[in-house]
Amino acid sequence: MKIEPTFEAKISLGFREGYTDISHNIEEVKQICQDYCNRVKLCVTITPTSFIYVDGGEEGCFIGLINYPRFPSTPEDILSEALELAEIFLEEFKQNKVSVICNDKTYMIESE
Repeated sequence: MKIEPTFEAKISLGFREGYTDISHNIEEVKQICQDYCNRVKLCVTITPTSFIYVDGGEEGCFIGLINYPRFPSTPEDILSEALELAEIFLEEFKQNKVSVICNDKTYMIESE
């Protein structure tokens, strides 16, 4: 049995481009994640979700990264990968903001 300290980073991603009516989908998320994981040798989870907010809502997903005991990593490295992947989605999905939720902090990256 392998045991490592728990660390999780979860990217919170909506599918709607900014404040437009253009929307992306889970298949696009899977393809971008697959390409990224192949390139950097990483494993992620993708969980569909619905965001409900004042006067609206949208579909989206959470993209999860953990400290996997078979290939242990540091919290800093996991966070770095999550932030890099979040930046990719910020650009590809033309998001205004993307959040990365960790055990102890939530990071919000914003477009310029």
